[in-house]
Amino acid sequence: MLDDQQFRTECAKALETLQRALEVAMDDHEFDVDSKEGALAIEFEEPPAKFVISPNSPVRQIWVSARARSFKLDWNETLNAFALPDGRTLMRLIADVMGEQLGTRVKL
Repeated sequence: MLDDQQFRTECAKALETLQRALEVAMDDHEFDVDSKEGALAIEFEEPPAKFVISPNSPVRQIWVSARARSFKLDWNETLNAFALPDGRTLMRLIADVMGEQLGTRVKL
């Protein structure tokens, strides 16, 4: 398990990497991404929706709110990434839920 400093470091890296990938994907898909106070927000006009990706330091998880669901990702030592119990990493999860939202495959 990550200590508090390691969590902050890995979380910041994960969110920064995700934001860069989202900014590239904005060229091919209709959405906006914004970073505020350590969290990311992805907003869609059609159909309207907002996804929020935020660190939860007390439990050392990244929480994702998307498509009326919430996901809690823990640090996975094997994958060296934040992931769900099924092995989907943060990047994969966001690509999946964005694809559901937009009705098309999203590659991040």
